[in-house]
Amino acid sequence: MSEALVASLPLGAVQAAANTAASLGKPEMGSAALHQLVLTQLDDDQAQEIVSIPLEGKSSIADYMVIASGRSTRQVASMAQKLAEKIKHAGFGHARVEGLPAADWVLIDAGDVVIHLFRPEVRSFYNLERMWSFEGSETSMQGRN
Repeated sequence: MSEALVASLPLGAVQAAANTAASLGKPEMGSAALHQLVLTQLDDDQAQEIVSIPLEGKSSIADYMVIASGRSTRQVASMAQKLAEKIKHAGFGHARVEGLPAADWVLIDAGDVVIHLFRPEVRSFYNLERMWSFEGSETSMQGRN
């Protein structure tokens, strides 16, 4: 593309063209693939009471919310660190992690999937499942109880 043509295009069009060119040849990695990666990793790490709440069309913060428990602060912290690394290495970008020092409640924001990891006592106190469940929604529970 000539420099004169690029200069005459609006900035948004130039950025869109650059993004399209950058994404060519890369596999499509959507929220469903990220969601499955999160569920698999939590199950591998022996998370307890894994609950997945679909948010697509109900909230703009994410497509899925996953809630799980660990038996201790050490397990919660370990699960959070491993999950953040797995998300990054799978090519989904850098996941933001909050609450890691105390590890009573760790929030991992992976973009399309938000993960809450709790100690059981803290989880029952906040009861996020009840707060975020929608009438008629398909909240799925899997993994170890």
